[in-house]
Amino acid sequence: MADFDKKKHWENIYETKSVNDVSWYQPTPQTSLDFIKESNISFSAKIIDIGGGDSFLVDHLLNLGYTDITVLDISAKAIEKAKTRLKDNANKVKWIIADISNFNPIEQYDIWHDRAAFHFLTDKQEIESYINSTTKGLKENGSLIIGTFSTDGPFKCSGIEIKQYSEKSLEECFSESYRKNKCVIVNHPTPFNTSQNFVFCSFTKF
Repeated sequence: MADFDKKKHWENIYETKSVNDVSWYQPTPQTSLDFIKESNISFSAKIIDIGGGDSFLVDHLLNLGYTDITVLDISAKAIEKAKTRLKDNANKVKWIIADISNFNPIEQYDIWHDRAAFHFLTDKQEIESYINSTTKGLKENGSLIIGTFSTDGPFKCSGIEIKQYSEKSLEECFSESYRKNKCVIVNHPTPFNTSQNFVFCSFTKF
């Protein structure tokens, strides 16, 4: 995998597949929305969605009244598609094209949300870099909301090997700077009549 071009891979995915032709398609990201609501943040709080790309989470957050939303993705095409879908509302969102494995946040957020980006990091240095980014990019008492494939989930996604997590191993990853609040196991139904098992956890930065 040393010569694997992550950006090229994801640009190709979003160039060639429609929004509902990928396994992660989710018109209503209910688990994410529930965790965000449970954090009791204000509507002006800063939220960043990691690997948000063409996700519908931003649509729902805007509709709920949140006003300071950032979406980060490695794929410019994914962000372009989201902007096209949102039309004028796209101007209400901050968009960042970056590889999360070496992202250096210049703002601090109240919520760092990640559904299915972290588990693509399988290299120890990339994982450590990601954890350091969350620590730098989250305010004290900020919420980290993260969903990954569980130990009962797939071993690959989009042709790429992923790293599975249990509630315990996910907690251990972030234990140095975070207190676990809650974890749930969720079965995500894909558009292909299959199911993917996720572990979703929320943490508070201390």
